[in-house]
Amino acid sequence: MPPRRGESIERNDEHDEFIKKLTDYHVKRGTSFDPEPKVGVRHIDLLTLYKRVVDEGGYDLVSDTKAKPLMWRRFAEEFVGKNQYTAAQAFQIKNVYYKNLCAYEISTHWSKEPPPKEILEDVTAKGGGVMTRTLDNFARPTPREQTSLENGDASDASPEQQQTPKEEKMDEDPGSAAGRTRGLRQQPPQRVLFQPDLTAGRQTRGHIQTASGSPIPSGPAVNGMMNIPAFNNAASSTLAAYEPPQSYPLSLKPVTTPANNPDFYRNERKRKLEAKAGPLARKYRNIMLPGTGFIGPNIYVRAQLALQSGIPEEEQYALHHLVKISHERGDKYRFDQFPGLAEALVKKVLQVSSLFYDVDWDVSYDDDLNGADDEVLNGLYGTSDAIQKLRSRVRRVTNDHMHDEAFLSQLNRISEAGLIIRNMCMLEQNAQYLSTHPLIRDYLAIVLDLPQHSHIIELRHYALDTAEQVLKYCDLGPDDALYHSLLDQLWGEDRGAIVLALRTISRIAMHLEPPKRLEDVPDEILQRVQDWLMIEDEELRGACLDFFMQYTSFADNVDNLLQAVEAEDLVRQLSRLLFFAAKEHKFALPAAKAETKDERTVAPRLSRTVVGSLLKLDEPDRSSEWLRMCFVSDPTAEMTQIALWQAYQATFAPYHATHSHLIAGEFIKNVSTTFTGAAAQVSDNSKYVIRGIKARKAPVDSGITPGSKPTDKGRELLKCCWRVHIQVDGPKDPLTGMQGAPITAEQDCAEWFRTGDDILRHILETHLRLPSKKVSPLEGDHKVDKMELDSPAPRPSSAADSPVANGTSNAALAGSYDFQEADATVLKCRWADCSRRSTDLVATKAPRTVFFVRHIQTHLPSRDASSISTHNIKPEDSAIPTPPEFTFVTTLQDDQGNAGGVPLGAALVLRNIAKFFPQPPATAANPMAGAVGVKSEAERDAKEDGLLQRVFSDDVQKRLFLAMAQNKSIKELMGNVLWAVKTSDQ
Repeated sequence: MPPRRGESIERNDEHDEFIKKLTDYHVKRGTSFDPEPKVGVRHIDLLTLYKRVVDEGGYDLVSDTKAKPLMWRRFAEEFVGKNQYTAAQAFQIKNVYYKNLCAYEISTHWSKEPPPKEILEDVTAKGGGVMTRTLDNFARPTPREQTSLENGDASDASPEQQQTPKEEKMDEDPGSAAGRTRGLRQQPPQRVLFQPDLTAGRQTRGHIQTASGSPIPSGPAVNGMMNIPAFNNAASSTLAAYEPPQSYPLSLKPVTTPANNPDFYRNERKRKLEAKAGPLARKYRNIMLPGTGFIGPNIYVRAQLALQSGIPEEEQYALHHLVKISHERGDKYRFDQFPGLAEALVKKVLQVSSLFYDVDWDVSYDDDLNGADDEVLNGLYGTSDAIQKLRSRVRRVTNDHMHDEAFLSQLNRISEAGLIIRNMCMLEQNAQYLSTHPLIRDYLAIVLDLPQHSHIIELRHYALDTAEQVLKYCDLGPDDALYHSLLDQLWGEDRGAIVLALRTISRIAMHLEPPKRLEDVPDEILQRVQDWLMIEDEELRGACLDFFMQYTSFADNVDNLLQAVEAEDLVRQLSRLLFFAAKEHKFALPAAKAETKDERTVAPRLSRTVVGSLLKLDEPDRSSEWLRMCFVSDPTAEMTQIALWQAYQATFAPYHATHSHLIAGEFIKNVSTTFTGAAAQVSDNSKYVIRGIKARKAPVDSGITPGSKPTDKGRELLKCCWRVHIQVDGPKDPLTGMQGAPITAEQDCAEWFRTGDDILRHILETHLRLPSKKVSPLEGDHKVDKMELDSPAPRPSSAADSPVANGTSNAALAGSYDFQEADATVLKCRWADCSRRSTDLVATKAPRTVFFVRHIQTHLPSRDASSISTHNIKPEDSAIPTPPEFTFVTTLQDDQGNAGGVPLGAALVLRNIAKFFPQPPATAANPMAGAVGVKSEAERDAKEDGLLQRVFSDDVQKRLFLAMAQNKSIKELMGNVLWAVKTSDQ
């Protein structure tokens, strides 16, 4: 970062003490001293420079270009800054140290005697070795002027000649053997003088001579003529190329005359007049008067001064421009930058009183204003009785709406002043500035209290907009005239004025720390605000809810509100407004979508008994038989290879330790071997698929596996329709896209069995988890061996031994399960849509669980029957459950997803009402309850009996619960309301 211009010295006690010591040292030494030398744009701190040089080893070491090269350049960059003059400033830094600190360093730091000032401060700082410098070994450098005089004036010589001549080497004699003899310098070439060309014409001998009279060397005569040598080619070419110098015209200066230089005579005349001018003219000589080139103040100051002048034409000019400036530059046009502007605008608006009343306001800023003048307003503390003063004056304007031009022109300028104040108050800084001026409250109170007249509706709206912005920083009491003027606006029929007045009252002291209580609000106004909630007007409803929210912030106001209005209707309407402009959204669970026909599970899940029979086969027969049971040929169908491989692994991987299965490549090849039309291919979207097969809706028995009969070939297996709970991913938020928390969903068990007995044992063991019967070691094996599930049962003799479907008896199941112990648990039938419980059955001699098992057996299908029983079994179409739909609503929200608008206002009002709901009267059971102001306990009981239940009725609470469950943005507020209702009820 480049250094700043100006001072760069850190002044402290250490620096001042150092400069004092250094000054005394130079006084004693007899040398000049500059305590703040300047290099470039920076003053050099001598203390800092001295420390830096001493830290580097002293002046001699810093000046040594071999030990510390370019050290003074570094100091220049450090103290002055790097720039294009750093090289020159490096020597200036060195010279500053040399003149001011070098001798001090030798004396103080090295404790030696410094050289005398004649060979130190009085000479240049070039070079180094100051500490070793003495009068004997120091040669004072010869000044340049003296050297020039000794060597001759070299100003006319060429640059080569002005340089120091080098030592001339003596020419060696070429004839010398050793080459060390000193020879003479060779003669320089003889210059050829200029001679004119005489060969062009014949001339006599007497005329052959040079212009300069120099003899011309001649040769032998030929035929009586002198032989004149020819000129060399260089001279001839120079002579041929010679051109005479160009002649330039003379530069003549014209004579100054009034015709060619009138400004000269004008300035001369002005100078003479100024010389003869008197003392007053000389005093104002340098002041630019209007019309002499002075452009004047800018438009802001010009408009403010014009407004303060009071001249109608100037006011019109000022207000016209200020309206435009406040609208276009309102974000930068501030009252605190133009003192007096706010007061001028307020005084202009206060002139509206003189149009309707016989009054002309005057503003006084005296601390002690005890006068009885009814036309004076206190500009320091405000005028508490301004409305009484106004109403005591005589009315001027009637209701005929006929006015002259002067009235309308004045009213137009006043309206423009009110518009300017309103525009500028939209900026928070201007609103805070005006809140500190008590005169603004008098202006708002007076304007709002003017008679109802069509010409001032616009000005009244400007005043309400201004009050909404300014009163956020003001605390109005119940006796304040402005507070009552705002309440009076609620009696009118102007919808705009009502909305602005409600919002303004709600925002009184909103930015102040203590909460503001709205007092002395008439019951009729509370009833009118309740009625306005019924109007289909969002802006009006929002203003009413803001008013109620601020009003119900205190318990006393809630009590007054419930007594003044129909509390049941108010709360009922507020609960309806919770769903104002709500949009309903529906979504289904992903689990329900996964059970549709088009997106079934790839392969049916076979039970352990069926898989156990397949494990008796060897590969690849085992995989082929599994493929024939679960898949069927379809030339138009395809499925991914990875899905088919995962289904195969899920079926046989648990038994891989004892029964190894095929690897992926061999299994895919076996698919093509099992199904002739199946082939492994790559789809259009670059996926590896098996084309030509699809999963069966219900697996079939091949009839060749161990445990099956040849007559069972082609028969469909039986499905367990017991409903189980699974965890699935929650729905995504349609607004944020975030995944919801996992939820629980229901679906069928969907395992496939050969017989109903297998399904029954699967239900009892896996789903119901009935306790196993504890038998003795001697007879345990015997009883188990006698369980023949597929053998016909004997004729029953009791309910415990009654036969059931598929040949399994309760006596056979009783050998494996303890039905008596199972009666301690309530069992529920979850087959399809059945909802029977074990407690619904009446037990006689046998345990209830026995009859519950018989009930489950009625659901089980039979392969021997021609048709499947339909008891609580869904048909094929209804076997795929309809995806459950969930509904949620969204209301008005801000950019951060928080509630806003009418629903938020209604929720806040409900919260305040529930929180500060009047408590029941004091009783023997509840001695702490009660309220102040009740005449008798019987009257209080009659008044409060069942009030909470009537206000927050079942219909209202239903809406509150619905809003909490379906509206995410206000669910916390609804939880607070319901909790407050419950607490008040208790």
